[in-house]
Amino acid sequence: MTTETYDFHAIERKWQQRWEADRRYAVREDEGARKYYLLEMFPYPSGKIHMGHVRNYTIGDVIARYKRMRGYNVLHPMGWDAFGLPAENAAIKNQTPPADWTHANIDYMRRQLKRMGFSYDWDRELATCTPEYYRWEQKFFIELYQKGLIYRKKTTVNWCESCQTVLANEQVIEGECWRCDSKVLPREMYGWFFKITAYADELLAELDHLEGWPEKVRAMQRNWIGKSRGAEIDFPVLDTDEHLTIFTTRPDTIFGATFMSIAPEHPLVERLCQGTEQEEAVRRFVEETKIERRRAAHDDEMEKKGVFTGGYCRNPFTGRKLPIYAANFVLMEYGTGAVMAVPAHDQRDYDFAVKYELPIVPVIRPAGGEEPPAGEAYTGPGVLFDSGEFSGLENEQAKAAITRHAEDQGFGRARITYRLRDWGISRQRYWGAPIPMIVCPECGLQPVPESDLPVVLPTEVSFDATGKSPLHDMEDFYRVPCPSCGREARRETDTMDTFVESSWYYARYTCPGHDSGMIDREAARYWLPVDQYIGGVEHAILHLLYARFFTKLMRDLGYLEIDEPFTNLLTQGMVIKDGTKMSKSKGNVVDPNTLIEQYGADTVRLFSLFAAPPERDLEWSDKGVEGAYRFLNRVFRIVTTHAADLQGAPEPAPESNKTSGDLFRKTHQTIRKFSRDIEDDFHFNTCISAVMELVNALSAAVAPEAEESLDRGVFCFAIETVIRLLAPMVPHFCAELWERLGHGDRLDEVSWPEFDPEAAADEEVTVVVQVRGKVRGRLQVAPGQPDEVLRELALADDNVRRFIGDAEVKKVIVVKGKLVNIVI
Repeated sequence: MTTETYDFHAIERKWQQRWEADRRYAVREDEGARKYYLLEMFPYPSGKIHMGHVRNYTIGDVIARYKRMRGYNVLHPMGWDAFGLPAENAAIKNQTPPADWTHANIDYMRRQLKRMGFSYDWDRELATCTPEYYRWEQKFFIELYQKGLIYRKKTTVNWCESCQTVLANEQVIEGECWRCDSKVLPREMYGWFFKITAYADELLAELDHLEGWPEKVRAMQRNWIGKSRGAEIDFPVLDTDEHLTIFTTRPDTIFGATFMSIAPEHPLVERLCQGTEQEEAVRRFVEETKIERRRAAHDDEMEKKGVFTGGYCRNPFTGRKLPIYAANFVLMEYGTGAVMAVPAHDQRDYDFAVKYELPIVPVIRPAGGEEPPAGEAYTGPGVLFDSGEFSGLENEQAKAAITRHAEDQGFGRARITYRLRDWGISRQRYWGAPIPMIVCPECGLQPVPESDLPVVLPTEVSFDATGKSPLHDMEDFYRVPCPSCGREARRETDTMDTFVESSWYYARYTCPGHDSGMIDREAARYWLPVDQYIGGVEHAILHLLYARFFTKLMRDLGYLEIDEPFTNLLTQGMVIKDGTKMSKSKGNVVDPNTLIEQYGADTVRLFSLFAAPPERDLEWSDKGVEGAYRFLNRVFRIVTTHAADLQGAPEPAPESNKTSGDLFRKTHQTIRKFSRDIEDDFHFNTCISAVMELVNALSAAVAPEAEESLDRGVFCFAIETVIRLLAPMVPHFCAELWERLGHGDRLDEVSWPEFDPEAAADEEVTVVVQVRGKVRGRLQVAPGQPDEVLRELALADDNVRRFIGDAEVKKVIVVKGKLVNIVI
């Protein structure tokens, strides 16, 4: 017997070289095999992988390796979400072209991922910044434009006058430019939009069928789409021929409307205040609101403010004259840009009315007759009063009746609206996919001819002191002939939102080398949809919604046959250290490279799986990493110490003695536990815990002080089971030990161990006996005893009888194999 040190550096290098040399994880379509497509959200090539990457990709790799051992044909690809603002910022800072910076980072991160032993099909690697990728995106863009699903309109952007450039939201810090600290102002410019609203109903309805998604993610998407049923009502504007149209989900409260709130950018604001004493105050408020909105983060709660416009409208139901206020909480892009204010029955309107001393008129009281709480709006159900002919109706009945009346009178209609707005994809930055359109002074908008695709983004560029996109000044790029009339025209210099690239990459992975179209339909038919998608919950809305939208677009244009891209979704938790998320700004980052050097990739993988279930946050622990390392060393010593004895071991003989029988049973129980936990919810932590228990039992069985000698076949069966179960989690380690036992180098092709239900059955189980809900006894019985037998044994137990005493037994409740509850 010999024991050697666990040299993880040599072992991991050896197996990574072998796997790469024989392209171990490259796959092709195989109609005779069950397919399984496992995908983690691909990374931005920032330069270094972090512990969040390690956790996410380790979870995915375990599932991929496990499914291979289950006999599936597994597609597990990797690539790079390679366009975006960080590369541009780095280029400005370091005077390095973004393409050079990006590709250097990709090379470095690829080496890091390979060092972790992830079983990717590297033949399918893609980077979204390459013309080979975005050329098909441009072709698809043109096809969507021709179908009327893309359009161009004016939109508001962040503008820095000092830098003479457009800024992304991330570059606006407290209302100022991130580079020069000048005040950022809104400016109207043309932008391109995808008509995602055309698919709002389908995107919403199919959420109900995504049963493999977390409910919280589906709820977030439902809220983002925001379908609302209600009524549109026209309020005539006094002294004009115009009217304000509002949308409300509460037409039952319309008799309590006391003022109107409209968006500061509403076209009526300018006309209403013009020539009135309010004009200066309104103009000042509008400008201040625009600046405040740019300064505020998306989730900031701004103070509710407004200003009287000088104009009035009339409530068509009551005839009441309502003052019109411009209010900073009303957005032009939501609804109609105008809101009927009912302060008695809406808390925001109530607070606004109190602040500006506006009337509060209640028109609904609780159905039970109780008084609503004082000092706040009543928003619950109830019965209408002071509401004309609708008084006495319950509010749900009143909604329909009031809407019908408005329709009959011609000043209203039933409506369904959505919070979802069309997707603006224009970015006035450089490092992105060029938009394949041309603007001709004579012919208007013209798609780039297909023969001229791809429109290649110039990569040899430099940035001036302002940091603005060099495309705006590159005449060779933007000066082109019009495809229709041949006159000089201008190529679009906006680039696409990087969410566009990440909305269809999952489909391109099925055919990354396909050079005659966006998608190889046969490859897509075989692999799609993705069976398991893994990524952070921070992408629960936009990325996942856009990917679902793109899937439907590709389906409707004939590229795909599926309705949804991802059958199952796992949103893993964050990595936490010192109570907060790991980040450079917090100064609590743990470098995976340092850990790999000190402990090896397999130790890092094992810790990230063992520390917490995948959907929960992982609390970092140096002791936890050391514990994982000690466990692997322990298993390594057991195998290397006994490797020679275990080779050529006979079939297990568990009947030879109790020690052998107990370990044989424990081994089958561990297979059962591990297999169920990984299939049910990917709770790798409990899987690993079960293997640790088996290793403890195995160690005790072969310890020098053990009373009985362990059957060699049972010992070999237990050791090999440990290796096979841990193989997806610590692949280098297990491949090495498997080879040491004389089985060759193809552990990842060995089938998953199966348990024998009979062998896994307990010899005895403990059944708890309760009297009046308190534990008064425990029965040791054979598994599977009938309820009647358990009842009789419980009632015959001396201690149980003592607590029953002379009381009458009213009921005996048996929970099979677990509990007998005696009610007296």
